[in-house]
Amino acid sequence: MSLLSPVSAIPVTGLPEFVLGDDVGRLIADQCRVNGTPLTDGDLVVVAQKIVSKAEGAIQLISEQAPTAEALQLAEEIGKDPRMVQIVLDQSARVVRAVPGVLIVETIHGFICANAGVDQSNIEADDVVTTLPEDSYRSARGIRKTLVELLGLSVGVLVSDTFNRPWREGSTNVAIGVAGFDPLRDLRGTIDDFDREMVTSMVSLADEVASTAQLVMGESGRIPAAIVRGVSWDPGDFPSDRLLRPANRDLFR
Repeated sequence: MSLLSPVSAIPVTGLPEFVLGDDVGRLIADQCRVNGTPLTDGDLVVVAQKIVSKAEGAIQLISEQAPTAEALQLAEEIGKDPRMVQIVLDQSARVVRAVPGVLIVETIHGFICANAGVDQSNIEADDVVTTLPEDSYRSARGIRKTLVELLGLSVGVLVSDTFNRPWREGSTNVAIGVAGFDPLRDLRGTIDDFDREMVTSMVSLADEVASTAQLVMGESGRIPAAIVRGVSWDPGDFPSDRLLRPANRDLFR
């Protein structure tokens, strides 16, 4: 399968500050229309985790945390606020690596990332942090359901977050929730440009789309959603572990 040309990323500007109970899908659909960039068949809608977490109430107050002995010890080792460490531990299945200034965990969702995705950036109050949605795939499905019902279009939805990578400097946007399409492009069995059969090639289409969207969403600037247009994708519903590499094949875990 190939990409349609051209591929474009369209920022969804003008969205409000999201609060508990907001209908993310409806607000995005309405704002796209207001902006003169309405959604069309085949679009992939990338939504930042931060607004999904706010709308779903996936937030914690730092001042309300009562650090356990484990959190206090770990906070001393890495030089972080023990209350923040407690929030991270509550969102974690296990600690993968802890060194001064760095806390890498496996989240309760199965992601390997820094601080379990707990984040204080782009939040109005100093005492508030967001955590990852309880189920980002369910969140993506809900947003897509709203868009399909409102617009009658065939679209896909991604919930995204920025992750660092163990073998590269700098963070990149990745998909933590997907709805309506296959997040992987399986090229095994296809023929390359020199007539050789590809035997291992698996492309993370969802992560490529998320990174494309990040070019116009940025890390600040109040653009928490984008449309990626011109990408071909296979429709369908896929399990939430589709993009997670099993531990026995993960050399960095």
